[in-house]
Amino acid sequence: MLIAIEMRCPMIPKYEVIAADIRRSIEDGTLKPGEKLPTVVEFCDLYGVSKITVRRAIERMTEDGLVTSRRGSGTYVKEAAGMALDAVSGGRSDRAGGFTSEHQGQKVESVVYDFKIVNPPAGIARQLNLDADDFAYFDCRVRVLDGTPIVIEYTYMPLDLIPGFKKKNLYGSVYSYIQNELGLKISSFHRIIRAVPATEEEAERLQVPTGAPLLELEQVGFLDSGVPFEYSISRNVGNRYELHDVTLA
Repeated sequence: MLIAIEMRCPMIPKYEVIAADIRRSIEDGTLKPGEKLPTVVEFCDLYGVSKITVRRAIERMTEDGLVTSRRGSGTYVKEAAGMALDAVSGGRSDRAGGFTSEHQGQKVESVVYDFKIVNPPAGIARQLNLDADDFAYFDCRVRVLDGTPIVIEYTYMPLDLIPGFKKKNLYGSVYSYIQNELGLKISSFHRIIRAVPATEEEAERLQVPTGAPLLELEQVGFLDSGVPFEYSISRNVGNRYELHDVTLA
């Protein structure tokens, strides 16, 4: 149950106070991943504010990647808000670029090991707001920088949301295709960071010893509409990778 705080800070906009209250309720577990928020009218009664103020607060939460609105159903806490169960650390980033944009001026290549259309596992389907019988693209590729393999990526993207995606797009920037070819706007990411050992297959593909430490980033990416467009696991060679521009929680 969400409990309203008293609005005693006249210098802070009311919608910011409401947004902060919702954020605290998500962080302390009062509002759980997948849980439906009160309606706009219920928020108005709870806080004694106008519908415009409530909508601005919900927009702010959507921009922060914590809630998502489902047409005709309401607003829900994103499943990704509860992703960090065994993580070393977690956070949110507004960075809409990817590996290619981070290494402009260097030679970036991709080695594609898998590309297919699948029914994603149940946990990943939930992260992407997909039903059990919905389809997604799945790919596995290694990103190579100036001839050195840096990271292996495992990615799922909803089939209906990313139309026309082809294997050839994996050899370039996927985010460029999404934004420039499809006209979609990437808004934010939720990332979880862990240290994991390289499997035998990963070790071969990344040219490291089996069991070598990798920095794993579990990530859910969101469009500006609040809709998740990507679930991915990327495993980076620890001594070849630097993490930039991630705001940790």
